[in-house]
Amino acid sequence: MSNAIDIQGITKKYSDLTALDDMTFSVPEGMLFGLIGPDGAGKTTLYRILTTLLPADSGTATVAGLDTEKDYIRIRAEIGYMPERFSLYPDLTVNENLRFFASLFGVRVEDNYDLISPIFDQLSKFPNRRAGALSGGMKQKLALGCALIHRPKVLLLDEPTTGVDAVSRSEFWNMLAALKEKGITILVSTSYMDEAQRCERIALIDKGRILDVDTPANLIKGLGENLYNASAKEMYPLLGALRSLPDVKNCYTFGATIHIVTESGFNPDDAVHRLKDMGLSDVNIYPAKGDIEDLFIKLVDNEE
Repeated sequence: MSNAIDIQGITKKYSDLTALDDMTFSVPEGMLFGLIGPDGAGKTTLYRILTTLLPADSGTATVAGLDTEKDYIRIRAEIGYMPERFSLYPDLTVNENLRFFASLFGVRVEDNYDLISPIFDQLSKFPNRRAGALSGGMKQKLALGCALIHRPKVLLLDEPTTGVDAVSRSEFWNMLAALKEKGITILVSTSYMDEAQRCERIALIDKGRILDVDTPANLIKGLGENLYNASAKEMYPLLGALRSLPDVKNCYTFGATIHIVTESGFNPDDAVHRLKDMGLSDVNIYPAKGDIEDLFIKLVDNEE
């Protein structure tokens, strides 16, 4: 299987800030690949390089077999790009935006309607509504439709679900899975760790560096060892008390509980007794199942 995206040693600096630091990874053709990391990790800078909007300081990148610097004009016809911020024309209607972006690539909306029909079916109820008046979820779908209107080989999505409600987020990822089945390679970045589970393969990124690359299942394999959930009546005091216990390497809030990373000698029953002696009531400590967020915190701690 050949690579639709190949990044080798890409570095990009803004004055004293290193946005990308010797970044290397590849995305095989036809894969739904996730770029997972917090805000400021370097995801948007990488997208600007892949979309030929920004040159790298060093290293090389190819998209659809084309060099991002030597073949920048040809690449633009082979990719679909959806930036984090809504970038369509708010004063144009849904139909006008679709027709406009189709004309840029010399195609008609009807030419690739089979590709965008699952998306357009949800927009067809208000074809004459201005894009600026759409809800967040519908803006997202319109932007995706415009990015696909010329049937690109590679789809580049930069934090497409930021600020969108949970239902629209789920619908959007269902659409990506369907597009992947049509053979389109998708690189999607997100700061939502739960979305990583819906990718076939992911790269974890922080401070411009790739921390690890693999399938979600392989990455979290073995994370359940020495990982526990903790809860109590008073959660904030519990967090501070846990950090004072022996055999506790790290602890952090995790949803409605606290996750504890421990040494192998950690005994949860002994820990509960110690915490009760500190005045904490209703303390529960029990084994946790690790996920991508736990892995990310572990890798960042190791880097530091």
